[in-house]
Amino acid sequence: MISPDSAQVLLSPWVLGLFGLCIGSFLNVLIHRLPVMMERAWKREGAELLGVDVPADVADASELGLWRPRSRCPSCGHAIRAGENIPVLGWLMLRGRCSACRTPISWRYPLVELATGVAFAALAWRFGPQPVVLAWCAFVAVLIGLSGIDWDTTLLPDSLTLGLLWGGLVAAALGWTLPLSTSLWGAVFGYLSLWSVYWFFKLATGKEGMGAGDFKLLAALGAWLGWQMLLPIVLGASLIGAIVGIALKVGGGLREGRYVPFGPFLAGAGMVVLFAGAERVSDWFGWV
Repeated sequence: MISPDSAQVLLSPWVLGLFGLCIGSFLNVLIHRLPVMMERAWKREGAELLGVDVPADVADASELGLWRPRSRCPSCGHAIRAGENIPVLGWLMLRGRCSACRTPISWRYPLVELATGVAFAALAWRFGPQPVVLAWCAFVAVLIGLSGIDWDTTLLPDSLTLGLLWGGLVAAALGWTLPLSTSLWGAVFGYLSLWSVYWFFKLATGKEGMGAGDFKLLAALGAWLGWQMLLPIVLGASLIGAIVGIALKVGGGLREGRYVPFGPFLAGAGMVVLFAGAERVSDWFGWV
């Protein structure tokens, strides 16, 4: 256990904000590499089930993990040096370009780092110097990672959604967040609500309106935030998702036959509920 004086420093907005910048740097790696790792695993498993040779692009590729090998420029293979990998500052010092080949580096890298840092600092301000703030930091970090992966690939990996779900239930069981019954029913209703919408839409149209990952993500949000916040989360996510989808369609950013993933908007609405607080959200809906 850390002393109250140490907690005041270690769990202050400034320290957690800096910690969040570093976590954001890791989330960039997660967003890029986890889908690639999953695809390679699927190809290996498929080859083994079919009794055929593993595809050359999988068999010949060096083992890829979240911690190794070192990050490299995808254009020229330049290994990113430590000084170039400083969150946000590294991108600014490089002026958004690879130091070797001058290929532009996406603005999303510093944005993810900055968003995570700001979110961690805001959580420290919201909850104060209490150890439970670290649990909420983990919650937000996973949501940011899931949002980036879903936006890029329309995938919500089970390793993240189910981990977030169980983390919410465990946090409630330990008395850190909600009463366990509220958390449990939040998970149950979160999953079943979108599962029901999915099947109603499929039976009515013959099409799939969302993926199973969305069910699991909403279940995880219910486990952390409670069943009472599910309706505000879904309504907020639907509204913002519709606005963004229409804007992309009008602006030509949405190709024919493609759709806007729902996960980032569920995650965003969940974070709004977290920072606003259940009482304020209930007041917005006239429930208080």
